[in-house]
Amino acid sequence: MALGVQDPRVKHSLSGSVFFDQGSLEEPPPPLRSYLCLTILTCFCPAYPVNIVALVCSIMSRNSYYQGDYDGSRRLGRNARLVAVASIIIGLLVIAISCIVHFTTGDF
Repeated sequence: MALGVQDPRVKHSLSGSVFFDQGSLEEPPPPLRSYLCLTILTCFCPAYPVNIVALVCSIMSRNSYYQGDYDGSRRLGRNARLVAVASIIIGLLVIAISCIVHFTTGDF
């Protein structure tokens, strides 16, 4: 190393001692994408078994992230998003079919 060039991983304390910073070598974790808010909102759609599966996938995604399994967290988050979107679509279909059946049959 040339004189005057300092390694950014070397830290100096206030007392003048030098130590090597191990924490700067690690990459920061990727951002968390568990879609928990989306899955909680889908719990208001009338497709209850599908809603629960989306919520469980989202919670498992958060647990995997906090345990350090980032690939598993990403996979479970993607599954939670897909199941939540499917739940919204199923819920809207159930609402539409029930409205059609209610307003086309019987007396008003």
